[in-house]
Amino acid sequence: MSYSDQKIEALLEDIESDLVERKESWKGDAPDKGRQAVCAFANDLPDHRQPGILFVGAKDDGSPSGLPITDELLCALSDIKTDGNILPPPSVIVEKRILKGVEIAVVTVQPSDTPPVRYKGRIWVRIGPRRGIATQQDERILNEKRRYRDVPFDVQPLPSCNLSALSRVLFEQAYLPNAFASDILAANERSYEQKLAACRMIALVDDPRPTILGILVIGISPTDWIPGAYVQFLRIDGTDLSDPIQDEALIDGDLAQTLRRIDEKMDAHNRVSVDITSGDRESRIIPYPKAALQQLIRNAIMHRTYESTNAPVRVTWFNDRIEISNPGGPFGIVTRENFGRPGITDYRNPNLADAMKVLGFVQRFGVGIQTARAELKKNGNPELEFQIEPMTVLATVRRRP
Repeated sequence: MSYSDQKIEALLEDIESDLVERKESWKGDAPDKGRQAVCAFANDLPDHRQPGILFVGAKDDGSPSGLPITDELLCALSDIKTDGNILPPPSVIVEKRILKGVEIAVVTVQPSDTPPVRYKGRIWVRIGPRRGIATQQDERILNEKRRYRDVPFDVQPLPSCNLSALSRVLFEQAYLPNAFASDILAANERSYEQKLAACRMIALVDDPRPTILGILVIGISPTDWIPGAYVQFLRIDGTDLSDPIQDEALIDGDLAQTLRRIDEKMDAHNRVSVDITSGDRESRIIPYPKAALQQLIRNAIMHRTYESTNAPVRVTWFNDRIEISNPGGPFGIVTRENFGRPGITDYRNPNLADAMKVLGFVQRFGVGIQTARAELKKNGNPELEFQIEPMTVLATVRRRP
């Protein structure tokens, strides 16, 4: 849903509305408070089911502040969605509009289908025309607002699963301390089930069935419930699948364990060679930059489909290249034509992306392919190649010559 210019101007002037936040500039504490407002709009505690608006370049009374609306400012506002501080990533549109005869930056925030949404580990909500941190009752309401028929597949509950399939130790010792600010946890009197529901690991407190997300992130044995939740690794001694297999592994477990184990497997085969003949000093040559491989494999795990398929993510290492294949073609606004283009990103599994950020495996959203390309160029590898099909994406990384 989007607003007309007439409605936008009416909201700009409505100083009592809880759908509006105004900032005269984007300096000082404005970026922090602006993100708090975006988080609160995404949570939509009053249940308006309408977008919230953050105006930048407007005073508290709705009059323009005269702030120049530059491309740099619009890029800074776009970072709200991609810098990884608001989780899961909100649906945000950043525009420059002519209101009251002057330019004002307008940030439109859609209500989230999967609340609660957190900013730096805190759940912000709108309380009348001001914002605040959610209470335990607020959190319960947000948990109950999820619409299971409409929400992403990664937070739909597994019908026959129960709490025994989740690792409480993993949740409380590894996930929670990274998901919430320490002062929030210290003051937290919520039950285990309430904490799981707040992190979308179960359906509801009164319906404690683990979600797909819960099984993937803190499941004791994820493949018991999601058969394709693993990475298949093959090291081929040659350039064709019919050549001898040098090494193979089925890498599974909870999300963090899977990502660490595939990192270790890639490191074991990515051997550094030393060149002492090409110059006065020895040089160390690595066939593939580690950061590029990490980005591509983590992207595959994040963006793959876990629905209606038992296929794993496949990493096949040949003598001259590495192929990374994931089940799940382009999604949302991403198409075969714009795939990999800077600024074009969408999330089939937004809550899994959130979990990967919480656990430290993703630092920033929407830059994985660009980072991989930059690292490959720096290392002297050929250009990254993609083969995009409706149901699969194949990334091919060529060995450094």
